[in-house]
Amino acid sequence: MELLSDPFTLTMGCLAVIIIGMAKGGFFGLGALATPLLALALPPAVAAAVLLPVLLAQDLVTVWSFRASWDRWIVAWMLPGVIAGIALATGFSAIVDESLLIAALGIITLVFGAYRLWLQRGGRIAAASNSPGWVGTLFGVGVGVTSQIAHAGGPPFQMWVTPRRLDHLTYAGTTSVLFALTNWIKVPGFIAFGALNRETMIAAALLMPLAVITTLLAVRIIRRLDTARFYTIIHILMVLLGIKLIWDGFT
Repeated sequence: MELLSDPFTLTMGCLAVIIIGMAKGGFFGLGALATPLLALALPPAVAAAVLLPVLLAQDLVTVWSFRASWDRWIVAWMLPGVIAGIALATGFSAIVDESLLIAALGIITLVFGAYRLWLQRGGRIAAASNSPGWVGTLFGVGVGVTSQIAHAGGPPFQMWVTPRRLDHLTYAGTTSVLFALTNWIKVPGFIAFGALNRETMIAAALLMPLAVITTLLAVRIIRRLDTARFYTIIHILMVLLGIKLIWDGFT
């Protein structure tokens, strides 16, 4: 409980897992806000480590749900890039000062929020639908880097996979399988650098029930909410939070 003994840290931890629960419950893309929020109270690597077991537990549910509907070709091409990206980001985290890691997290958050706002207004950045597999490997590197630092690998994945126009079940299944594998690949790096330890595991276990409850509630809420306005507010908050983290990192 030590990590969560401070009221501000506990509040940010609860908000972060609520956001993860909502993302798993249908508010796709929202999960990228979780790590930056918790990083307001904890070092970025520790914040990411606390949230990783929550993601792993929820991945079991999503992968089981879509076990028969995923594109093996896409996963096979993206996975080598994901592994390379995770290795790069892990090395970066190990050798740079924590302030630079905070700034990097802020940049990822800012870019993610701005990108999503741009998409809402009709913008598009996407690889051609017939691009070869090695292009997916390059996008996989982006998935690995952003996922390792901020659990925010969605945009690089979407840029390559969305234009391929998969049916919705295959798209959801491919997303679930790739990011479940991505999260497990991240585990050794977090353990090696001491971020995933007894303290962070206890904190994750205490927060996990809240994430599960939020997932169930989100499935009900999403049917009644004006999701377009909700996402606009969230992505504006992401931009502001990214600016705040960049400022903290460089000052």
